[in-house]
Amino acid sequence: MLETSKESLIALCTKGQIKQDLSRIWSHTHLISKLLKSCVDRRSLFPVQQLHSITITAGCSKTKFISNHLMNAYAKLGQLRTAQNMFDKMPDRNVMSHNILIGGFIQNGELGTAIEIFNKMGQRNSASWNAVIAGMIKFEFNDEGLRLFANMHTEGFLPDVYTLGSVLRGCAGLKDLIKGTQVHGYVMRSGSEFDLVVGSSMAHMYMRCGSLREGESVIQLMPVHNVVAWNTLIAGLVQNGCATGALDQYNLMKMAGFRPDKITFVSVISSCSDLATLGQGQQIHTEVIKAGAMSVVSILSSLISMYSRCGCLNDSVRVFDEREGAKDDHVLWSSIIAAYGFHGKGHEAIKIFNRMEREGLQANDVTFLSLLYSCSHCGLEEKGLEFFDLMIKKYKLEPQIKHYTCVVDLLGRAGHLEEAERFIRSMPIKPDTITWKTLLSACKTHKNADMASKIAEEILKIDPQDSASYVLLSNTQATAKRWQDVSKVRKSMRERMVKKEPGLSWFELKNQVHLFVMGDKSHPEFNKIDLYLKELMDELKLHGYVPDIGLVMHDMDVEEKEYNLVHHSEKMAVAFALMNTPEGFPIRIMKNLRVCDDCHVAMKYVSLVKNREIVVRDASRFHHFRGGSCSCGDYW
Repeated sequence: MLETSKESLIALCTKGQIKQDLSRIWSHTHLISKLLKSCVDRRSLFPVQQLHSITITAGCSKTKFISNHLMNAYAKLGQLRTAQNMFDKMPDRNVMSHNILIGGFIQNGELGTAIEIFNKMGQRNSASWNAVIAGMIKFEFNDEGLRLFANMHTEGFLPDVYTLGSVLRGCAGLKDLIKGTQVHGYVMRSGSEFDLVVGSSMAHMYMRCGSLREGESVIQLMPVHNVVAWNTLIAGLVQNGCATGALDQYNLMKMAGFRPDKITFVSVISSCSDLATLGQGQQIHTEVIKAGAMSVVSILSSLISMYSRCGCLNDSVRVFDEREGAKDDHVLWSSIIAAYGFHGKGHEAIKIFNRMEREGLQANDVTFLSLLYSCSHCGLEEKGLEFFDLMIKKYKLEPQIKHYTCVVDLLGRAGHLEEAERFIRSMPIKPDTITWKTLLSACKTHKNADMASKIAEEILKIDPQDSASYVLLSNTQATAKRWQDVSKVRKSMRERMVKKEPGLSWFELKNQVHLFVMGDKSHPEFNKIDLYLKELMDELKLHGYVPDIGLVMHDMDVEEKEYNLVHHSEKMAVAFALMNTPEGFPIRIMKNLRVCDDCHVAMKYVSLVKNREIVVRDASRFHHFRGGSCSCGDYW
């Protein structure tokens, strides 16, 4: 009966005819709060204004009960100035009046105004503190949020599960394990460790701080799980580089009867991107379609990235072209620009950006980062510098360290090493190791051993344990046949106990990932692979391939150098793929480091001799080998 009355009254409100049924409202004043809540749920402003008008006419607008509910409706519908006006005219405000206004301003992004109201409050309750603490942490003022939490405790207010959840998220934002552990201790003393909100926030805190085992333990000890708990665990595994574990937990989640939501899908699609497991990525794409989630921007963006990182650029383009809704979302446009750039399609990336501008979409710093990256990997130096200029002058965007690094890469790849160094030293922000290593890599490419030594010194001032810098410097010196300098670099590595990151390559076969490492004979088919590799190299030599033994960075005899080259991880991976896939089947190899010059040349010959498309993803980009050539040309 009550629900019928509420629905009929809302209908009258919508039609502007509510004055015909005033008696029913005043005989059931509790209906007003329910009516207003329904108006908020339906995002209907006009009925709220109708009710407000009636309360003024009836002389009830200054009643706290009615005023608070009206103000709450206005605040939640984004009519903050109306809510503020009501608040200012209230002769008798209470704590709820202040809390409603604080919550409204925070919801609408006006944290500063909310804090001003909070500071002027005479009396507060726990909800007042919770709202402002949560607001500060939501807008990433984590230190301030934690300080306010301490003040709350000092003033005698006991935090509840919502306070603790917010504070733990603040510790996660700061990656402050010490403070997070202290809050964990408080949670244990308060008996809130089994609350779903607190437990999930605590696990998130540990995982963001890199303490994966502790985070997993918190989730496992929770007596009841929900989707949020599963999402926390899966996202934490992804953030800590455990992509395989994230996919395992995703499967367990489904087996336990939980339905994945958009947060779950984004995390597991990211796992497939990291592992480059195309088969599993395609399965999850199917599940996204079945769940009706193909209009969610974050999922579409993740799918574009996943297909791109699995070597399937055409599938990335298909997801972008067939997107449902969100046609004007700059995140998706930036994602497809990045996908083209990652595959060395700089001109196509620029065309997408031009389309974006024609359609009046606002590019952001991510868009320009993708454009600069695309230009640097396609030898489009002048165009890249134009975009950097456009970003600053037309779009008024402040470049970040990654944008500056891309410009260094543009100049370095073009051989303008001195100009690149001057650019770094003139940057308004302090260069990091990646910026200097970008130039060091260019020194290696252009065989400038003297500059390489100088640049390596800059890197080692910042991070003396950076193994990649030692390796780049050593390789540059070896290319110049400066074997004594190579020995010095390697001696320095030994003295500082710096270990070179091993080169890994992997290939997915029937949803199983096969890993290859140079010198590692543990693969069950190693002997067959070794024999096949020898035959393959002999066949390539008949077609003109000559091993570049100058790339072997040790002073050893020719036979040993050639053996080392043959057993690079990417060559072993492609041999395994050729042995286990049908003729004409495209091969996709993933590698954790840059592909060396000799392997790059060898892949061209393999694609020609075996008539295969070979796609190699290294630490920098994709290389598409077809018919004896590579899509990246000389800019890889």
